Amino acid sequence: MINIYVEKLEGVFFGVAVEGESIVATNFAPDLQSCLSGMLKSLPFNVPFTQTEKPSSFAQEAISVLKDVFDGKDVSWDFRLAVEHLTVHTQEVISATKLIPLGYATSYAAIARTVGGGPRSVGHVMADNPFPPLVPCHRVVGSDLSLRGYGGGLDVKLAFLKRESRGYSSEKDVSVHGRKLRVFPVEFVLKKLGEL
Repeated sequence: MINIYVEKLEGVFFGVAVEGESIVATNFAPDLQSCLSGMLKSLPFNVPFTQTEKPSSFAQEAISVLKDVFDGKDVSWDFRLAVEHLTVHTQEVISATKLIPLGYATSYAAIARTVGGGPRSVGHVMADNPFPPLVPCHRVVGSDLSLRGYGGGLDVKLAFLKRESRGYSSEKDVSVHGRKLRVFPVEFVLKKLGEL
């Protein structure tokens, strides 16, 4: 049974769907209905679920981490993400995306070069990301550093990047299962957009 819990913190609804000690889906939204519907579309087909008013300690910890990520805090987490029902390609894109460090961004094309497929296929996975903002799809931008589609709106994506700015100035490589993913400071994106 999947248990869904939603909590409103500082005007934002944060939601988590858990099964035991695994996260099945997460979401955040300005209203309860959007938060719930975003999570429900990410649940595996034909698996029973219920919404609960009282969270488990695991769900409460996950909500706390979601809020910290949303606020641009440097947090580390090791939750198990339930990805078995997703395609192998989706799992690989999610795995690469969750390794993009705070203060950095990368492109859809760079992820595609690292895990295979094309930039569009990466974009489709990002559009259906079942774990926002734990899997930071907001850190993925166009090759020209432009902001591309984001479920919460491009203004929300930009706000994330502003909160995550750390003043870095150099690109670097991140290891993704023995392959390299090139990441660059979010300042590159903000400068391109005239936000610095």
